[in-house]
Amino acid sequence: MLKSAALVIGASGGIGEECVKQLLNSGHYSQVYAVSRSSTDNPLRGVEYRVVQSEDETQVGELCNELKAQNLHFSTVICCIGALHGTNQYNQSIMPEKRLEDINPENLNFYFQTNTILPAIWLKHLVPIMKGSEPAKLVFFSARVGSINDNLLGGWYGYRASKSALNMLLKSAQVECQRRAKNISLVSYHPGTVDTELSRPFQANVPNDKLFSREFTVSQLLQFVTNLLAEDGPHYIDWQGKTIPW
Repeated sequence: MLKSAALVIGASGGIGEECVKQLLNSGHYSQVYAVSRSSTDNPLRGVEYRVVQSEDETQVGELCNELKAQNLHFSTVICCIGALHGTNQYNQSIMPEKRLEDINPENLNFYFQTNTILPAIWLKHLVPIMKGSEPAKLVFFSARVGSINDNLLGGWYGYRASKSALNMLLKSAQVECQRRAKNISLVSYHPGTVDTELSRPFQANVPNDKLFSREFTVSQLLQFVTNLLAEDGPHYIDWQGKTIPW
């Protein structure tokens, strides 16, 4: 019988670190792996850490081949890669667009590269190491603003569009998995507004009861994801476990 394992990608961020901690403390996994772009300063005992540059597909593929050779069943994989603000390739500061005039190719490239392309590379290589006879959950952190139906405010063009594109990738991949990897449930998760670096510039107008700790949103995810079925996927849910319209 294959041993059950968990994997977190983007484990150096606030939410990623918390995912690793809670998966480890759950006691449900014989092994927990944590992947990030750089080594961690505070490694947890019992966690296997790997440094991978997600922009390099060769490194992603090599890691997945290594994990497949371990004869483990990856029943839970969580990809936390994403960005709402940051710095583009020209060292220019990037913030969500408020008007059409704010759109430019460099910023769009930043959003799609981080929020869509890098998760897509992982999706491609993760499915082969997760398929099998036992249920498996493959979770990607998305956002409610990626919902086309739910967009009533406009703005945030690059971020919204890149998260919508991620959601479409998951919908397409679930169709394929229902033929080739029927045990895998694909999940697009909206964690709410979490007190991390990603949301810090936008917290001023967030009510106190809607600014969540990373501990809370991760525990919510792990609670709800257990009951999601592959045949009903893909799942687009929020921190309450409620379905979000695509």
